[in-house]
Amino acid sequence: MAKSPIKSPLADSDKAVTGGVLQSTLVDLIDLSLIAKQAHWNVVGPNFRSVHLQLDELVAAARKYVDEVAERASAIGISPTGKTTTVVENSSLPAYPEGWQSAEATIAAIVEILAEEIRLLRERIDETDKTDLVTQDLLLELTQELEKAHWMWQAQQA
Repeated sequence: MAKSPIKSPLADSDKAVTGGVLQSTLVDLIDLSLIAKQAHWNVVGPNFRSVHLQLDELVAAARKYVDEVAERASAIGISPTGKTTTVVENSSLPAYPEGWQSAEATIAAIVEILAEEIRLLRERIDETDKTDLVTQDLLLELTQELEKAHWMWQAQQA
């Protein structure tokens, strides 16, 4: 189906910018949920249990916002794409290492990954300032959630 069956109140140019922001955010959040689950399965060593459980909290937050971001895209007439090939080809997040990782290495990697996603979200917030304030509000809420998580992960490095 080439043309969207969903009509949007946004101008075509605003819809294109906002749709691009939502698609990029969707891909990154899917990747974040997979990275956190990969880390969850492979964390070892001192503080294993607390890091293991905290990773599940990050997975839950990412998955919650995956759905909200995808549904926002649909609501403005953009077909969201969360296929694995799309995520692999388009994620902006740093790669997570293979194999067992110490709790310390896991924390450091998650801090780096969250910092990058927050940086990207702040750029996307700026991009949607003139195109769609509803999407911007969603991105603000998501950024607040990830900044809180980032703080909690960083606190373990002190």
